[in-house]
Amino acid sequence: MQTKLRWGIIGTGAIARKFARGLKESHTGQLVAVGSRSHETLNGFLKDFPVRGHASYDALLADREVEAVYISTPHPLHAEWAVRTAEAGKHILCEKPMAMNAAEAERIVDAARKAGIFLMEAFMYRCHPQTARLLELIRGGRIGTVRLVQAEFSFRSPWNPEGRLLNRALGGGGILDVGCYCVSMARLLAGAEPTEIKALAQIGKTGVDELAVAVLKFPGGMLAQLATGVRLALANHVRVWGEEGMIEVPSPWAVNREPGESVLTVQREGAPAEEVITRTDRGIYAIEADAVAESIAAGESPAMSWADSLGNMRTLDRWREEIGLRYDADVRK
Repeated sequence: MQTKLRWGIIGTGAIARKFARGLKESHTGQLVAVGSRSHETLNGFLKDFPVRGHASYDALLADREVEAVYISTPHPLHAEWAVRTAEAGKHILCEKPMAMNAAEAERIVDAARKAGIFLMEAFMYRCHPQTARLLELIRGGRIGTVRLVQAEFSFRSPWNPEGRLLNRALGGGGILDVGCYCVSMARLLAGAEPTEIKALAQIGKTGVDELAVAVLKFPGGMLAQLATGVRLALANHVRVWGEEGMIEVPSPWAVNREPGESVLTVQREGAPAEEVITRTDRGIYAIEADAVAESIAAGESPAMSWADSLGNMRTLDRWREEIGLRYDADVRK
């Protein structure tokens, strides 16, 4: 009987808890340790998830029982700790965006390649069967040639200039936090990198993009309209418009957090709407953890390859450049 993949988590925030809950229902993984710089948050985490607790990230990386590490810190810390995790010989699932910019992402990939370890950026929706079904429908010609993709991911967060979402020093703003999902979906459906990007944004008092929109053009002419933000709630749908119809994805990102079903709607010209249902026995974070375990031997996952992550970061860099948004990490690169 194969032993389950033994996970450690760097960080104890909300996303770390979601992943920890997902590991409980995964087929392949188990949580054995967590590392935090805060005794208070570490103790709170351990009350809900009784595993070994480490009072530093370095101690977590030194834990010999840990085989794979989920990096759940704010994104300005991703590059440092992903590189150090690779150097410690641990496999990596790094929360999105993988880094602050493409230069940092390249350093992470280089470190993973040198260490011979697995690395994947944690776009959990890429691992979900619903996304595979969407690709199957499009590539199978269900709505004809795709001309336009509309993708949005934006929410209204409370006004907290010191919090992660609005703090420029913590990489705040919509493009990096959730706009990266929209970019990754557009690139996935196009199967290529954008040739042109036009963008506008509303930059708030803290110097980050509270609302940003972009239009991307891809080889062959496909366009993508993207909208993202952290101070305005949108519907957060994806719509794919082809010459013969449209596919709507009501829940493209988190899909189903618990076991259950998700629905795509296919509307072909002159035909009644068709619901395409995807059923799963696990929630999306469990599916993501299992996708990592299934691809460990290959070093990277087909759900989100290294080249895909690097292409995504390059596009995010171009989007931010269009609106004039720079972070300290951009100066250091």
